[in-house]
Amino acid sequence: MNAPADCTIDIEESFVEVMGLQIRIARKAGCSQRPLLLFNGIGANTEILYPLMQELKGIECLTFDMPGIGLSEVSKMPMRFKGLARMSTQILDHFGYGKVDVLGVSWGGGMAQEFAYRYPKRCQNLVLAATSAGAIMVPGKPSVFMKLSNPKRYFDKHYLRDIAQHIYGGELRKDPQLMEEYTDRVRAPKSAQGYLYQLYAASLWTSIHWLSKLPQQTLILAGRDDPLVPIVNARILHSRIPYSQLIEVDCGHLLLMTRMVEISARIVEFLQFADIDSGHDAESGHGVVH
Repeated sequence: MNAPADCTIDIEESFVEVMGLQIRIARKAGCSQRPLLLFNGIGANTEILYPLMQELKGIECLTFDMPGIGLSEVSKMPMRFKGLARMSTQILDHFGYGKVDVLGVSWGGGMAQEFAYRYPKRCQNLVLAATSAGAIMVPGKPSVFMKLSNPKRYFDKHYLRDIAQHIYGGELRKDPQLMEEYTDRVRAPKSAQGYLYQLYAASLWTSIHWLSKLPQQTLILAGRDDPLVPIVNARILHSRIPYSQLIEVDCGHLLLMTRMVEISARIVEFLQFADIDSGHDAESGHGVVH
């Protein structure tokens, strides 16, 4: 199934009031059967996902800055994933979206799992990239997590370039210049408060107890050289999610950036054909691709 040639890849930005907050939204028109809702990594603004959204040919996309991140207003009190998932449904309602496909990367992978679990009637298919089951995970090196927990990497681009190869791994170990395009799109959070609220949202959260109940066809993407989320976590997700397939790639945490063309093609293919397998044939749907 190929998208019509005239599908636009322009990204439209707007602000929507949700739960009393002004939230910055980014949408890309497309010709897909359903929109794709994207959840970004911790502290990451919508612009970071724009190249991926544009590469997902024919797929209508929607993403937004979390409260206190990018250009979205910071909330007075922090929210857990539960509250942020509810916010997501209200954003979908605003645009008249019913059922969507969902993609989450890193921290956003936790959000995607929470959304899929709490709102199964609104989530058709699920894509999880460079993520884990939360608190019950095999952690990376403590030194890597110390750098991750510090929002300085979003406020100081020189610092981000210096530590990139250590926290993201993969191609960045050999070619630190790959970070230039990424850092050019980074927008510092409105304050460190928004970043800390995101840390709070994920703290003590885990999906391990209910992963086996997820009804969605699920594509899991993971890099074999990921210092933040070692690949064993993707294998755990794969073993627990009934209708899942795992693709392991020789890259690091930023696989959606450094292997974007290859990975986006895999995502488009998965979303196009997942509905065909909606009968949930576990024999054909539960596999690992190298």
